[in-house]
Amino acid sequence: MRGKIVIASLILSLSGAVASAQSKPVVPTPGDIYCSGVVTTQAVPRDTYIITGEESNSKITFDNGDTVFINKGTDQGVKAGDEFFAVREVADPYVIDWTKWQSAILKKMGKVWADEARLKVTVARKDVSIAQVEHECDLVQRGDIVLPFEPRAVPTLKPESNFDRFAPADGKPLAMLIATKNFQSVIGREDIAYVNLGSGQGVKVGDYFRFFRYQGTQHETVYQEPRFAFDQEFDMGVKDVNIVGFGSVPKKWNWANVPREDIGEGVVLRVGPNASTVLITFSLRELYAGDYVELE
Repeated sequence: MRGKIVIASLILSLSGAVASAQSKPVVPTPGDIYCSGVVTTQAVPRDTYIITGEESNSKITFDNGDTVFINKGTDQGVKAGDEFFAVREVADPYVIDWTKWQSAILKKMGKVWADEARLKVTVARKDVSIAQVEHECDLVQRGDIVLPFEPRAVPTLKPESNFDRFAPADGKPLAMLIATKNFQSVIGREDIAYVNLGSGQGVKVGDYFRFFRYQGTQHETVYQEPRFAFDQEFDMGVKDVNIVGFGSVPKKWNWANVPREDIGEGVVLRVGPNASTVLITFSLRELYAGDYVELE
């Protein structure tokens, strides 16, 4: 009998744990929040930076647990225990436009700032501080900009079960996926996208964007056969065999008058005046620069 009671108690406590886990809101990870980067037109102070770090005769980058030296100390108000962000302005090293107007739109969105790590001051001296690298996002380098640490808002994630693959336009502001973290050309779930709507257009942390594309647009810079999506008839190139096309329709259709294809959604983690940092929370397939976005 005692065994049955113990088993029943275990079942009840496991049920309670499951119920508690189900009721607990799902949120992005600290890595998502503090390593997401931002695109902004706002000026970022550059007067505080990393001079170098320990073992600098043989090390040019620093990661978790390493010690770095900051060019501000007690005379500038820094004290032991203070926390900072290390950030860096970054640019696409290849400067390839994957979609039309990409570079021009990104320039209007602002500069891309990557989050590199959090730093904690262990010793503050007169004009220099000694800090330890914590919560590394990427390798810290000499010259990285140092900013005071400020907690960032953590949005709640919504369930994916009601995603509509062919949802019509909702009349809310439209934009495009213009760039991605680390300037990847293809992204998906749990990746970071930068879109050209921000606080100046009413976007705030926690808002959701829907990603979609039209059938047969010609924005991509890779070669596309004209009207392939609708009625293209073309020679398959098989000698002496008359194989052409795969069908066409009598009426001319184009991307503007067929249903769009909704392919994913994401939550806003950070905003600049003309850009938002979006965590992709769900995607049916790959997302590319040039895909459209819409506020939900």
